[in-house]
Amino acid sequence: MTSLTSSSSRNIQLLTSSLSTMQSNTTLACRNLSELSRRSRHLDSLTSPASETSALLAQASSNLTATTAVLKDAREKFDTVSDCEISIYRLFWGARQACKEVAWHAEQQGRGGVLPNAMRLLLDGDDTNVNVKNSDISSSGGPLSEQELYAGADAMEIVRDAHAYFGKRLEWKSARATMDDLERVHQVGVDAMGLLVTGHLTGAGAAVRRKVEGGEKSRKRSSAADRAEESAAQTRDRLQDALQNRDLMKSIGEYEEYLPLSTRVVRELRAIFECLGGMSSNGVALMISTGAMPSMIVEPTPCLPPGGKVLRTEKVGSGHYTNMTMKPLKTGFPHLDSYGEARKSVAYASVDGYCRQLRNARKKILSSTPGSAAMSHTNVDAAARDAVRCIEHCMVVVSGEKSVHRCVVTSAQGPDEKNNDAQYERALVMSYSYVSAAAVDRLLDLIEYTFLREGGCAANLAGGEGENNDMDIRSAASAAVAGLRIVDGVRMLGPSLSKLCEVTTPGGGKGQSEATIASALCISLHRSTVKNCSKTLENLARSIQMDPLDGPKHRPSDARVATVSSDVVHAIRVISPFISAYKSVSKRRALPWDQEVGEKAADMDTFVRFLVKQLVISLQGKAQNYRNDGPDGNAKGNLFMMNNTFYILELLGPTGDEKADEENYRITAPWFKSKVSKIFENEKTRYLTHWDILNTHLTAVDDNDLNYQNNKDVLSLESGRLLKSRFSGFIEDFERVYLAHRGFTVIDPKFREMLQNDIRGVFLKRYKTFFDKYSRIQFSKKNMETYLKYSPQKIDSLVSQLFAQV
Repeated sequence: MTSLTSSSSRNIQLLTSSLSTMQSNTTLACRNLSELSRRSRHLDSLTSPASETSALLAQASSNLTATTAVLKDAREKFDTVSDCEISIYRLFWGARQACKEVAWHAEQQGRGGVLPNAMRLLLDGDDTNVNVKNSDISSSGGPLSEQELYAGADAMEIVRDAHAYFGKRLEWKSARATMDDLERVHQVGVDAMGLLVTGHLTGAGAAVRRKVEGGEKSRKRSSAADRAEESAAQTRDRLQDALQNRDLMKSIGEYEEYLPLSTRVVRELRAIFECLGGMSSNGVALMISTGAMPSMIVEPTPCLPPGGKVLRTEKVGSGHYTNMTMKPLKTGFPHLDSYGEARKSVAYASVDGYCRQLRNARKKILSSTPGSAAMSHTNVDAAARDAVRCIEHCMVVVSGEKSVHRCVVTSAQGPDEKNNDAQYERALVMSYSYVSAAAVDRLLDLIEYTFLREGGCAANLAGGEGENNDMDIRSAASAAVAGLRIVDGVRMLGPSLSKLCEVTTPGGGKGQSEATIASALCISLHRSTVKNCSKTLENLARSIQMDPLDGPKHRPSDARVATVSSDVVHAIRVISPFISAYKSVSKRRALPWDQEVGEKAADMDTFVRFLVKQLVISLQGKAQNYRNDGPDGNAKGNLFMMNNTFYILELLGPTGDEKADEENYRITAPWFKSKVSKIFENEKTRYLTHWDILNTHLTAVDDNDLNYQNNKDVLSLESGRLLKSRFSGFIEDFERVYLAHRGFTVIDPKFREMLQNDIRGVFLKRYKTFFDKYSRIQFSKKNMETYLKYSPQKIDSLVSQLFAQV
């Protein structure tokens, strides 16, 4: 027990001693820890400035790296001019050489007069408007390759990026000078691409080619020879069938559209338009910086005048209708200007060459038969036919130009690109309108030339009395027919031509927010055609009214049918098939015989009625002048009116079997037969009164007044005198009337026989009764044969000889 207790005490003492040692160690550790903490704080105070300095050094290193990158990028941008000008200058000189070669070949072929201005300057060596420094760069290279074009386009993209780069760093001292150099180099590239566009599109030639004869489709089309002899009815039927079958472009013209560009040329042109198409413009030049917006946009030219009407400013026959198509195109986009100028010259030359070709062929035909009036009328009809052929050719040319525009200009721009804003779309529309307007402008001048020079619209027919009438009725009728034929062509082809002059822009619109020169010229084409055709119709009516009242040609001495009647019948027959064309004129133009316009305008029947009225007035004036020809003047005037009215009725009156062609045209309206027949009957009644005077001698003698002599065979002297006076009076008046009327002429055998029967009906039956009754009586001892020399049979025979054509 004691041992256990002592062991526990030792253990306790040992434990107490360990605790004391642990306490002392703990106290010492705490002192050491406090010392370490103090020293750590002191060390931290010593190392903090070094860390901040290290961070600053790291930031400085980063700044130096960024500055080095900026300097390197800036150095590359500053070197852009020297790096890119070689490719761009090579592009310029290659494009210049290619354009000059095209101009030289065109000059050799006689087409130098229609070259764009830029190409003419190259030929003349006067292209100093292009300022190219260091002209020795790439000036002696060979033909421009496709890869060099692409390299030049890429260089221009780099130049634009560099220009935009410096545009954001205008605070740099050398930024503006560098931007000027970039603009200069870029402008050289723009000029080079413009020259290349001009050379390619001019050298490509017309976008039409002659149709190839042969094959199933070609057999359905008329050949050039057939078109040259095609009548107005055949042309109208052909165009109407084509419009109904919706294949108008396949049925018109002797040429067809085609794309005159090779695959390489198309690729190069599209590359140019893609390169320049994304740039904005201030209306004068391209804005090289894509981020810069022009403060003010200059209006492009040429543009329509206020009101939207295009009026003639050039001389008729000069080849141009308005000077607007001769002004340079300034859309603000040089590549579009180059396209417009190049294709305008080609389109104009195509239409102009075709017009000259037709005119020369017509002159060649006329020169073979000089001095023929019939050929003169044929020439007017041929001129109208050629005018319609030129309308058809113009449509084909415009259609071909539309294909070129779609292939090169429109297809080079995507619908989501930045350049498809309102300004660029307007420029696209204007450039195409500029091209198509040149073709329509040449066509419009040709049609007005046909009207004014060959159709006689310039003849002075509207003057008062005493002025010369240089156009007879047949010439005026030929001019009217020519005018109606042209109206027919414009009426059927004009809407399609106007549609072809429209263009769809990349954004999907048709550019119809404002009128274009081409669309205004199409309207002027229709307006001018209607106006000039109305003049030809007025000239026709005026020529009838002014037909001379005297002269053997106009007032025949034998009262036969006057020339004016046959001319008017001819005129009515030749204009009658143009019902729709006349309606197109009357709806848009107030005419002297029809002041209504629009749907209230009258049709062809009203015009025919007016012509017949003018003819009747002219005939009545001529008939009135027969009174000055002597005592038989009244009878001659009556027969003259009968001759002419019967002629008109026979040729134009209804027969019950009318046909539609001009050779058998009949006026079926009731007014015609009623009016003309009434005049005929009234004149016949007046004419027969000249024969009715014979009946005054055929009165019966009262039997109580007949006293015989003693032998009862011979009348007494007084009674014989009664019969003698009647027979002698009849003979005297009959010989007088017969002698006067024997010189009259009735050409129509039907009318001649009818009139002879009417004359017999006036007196012959009564004379026969008188003659049979009193010829049995001996009323003269010695001269019975003298009083009875005209038996009824002889009178009948003499009447049968009246009005015979000598």
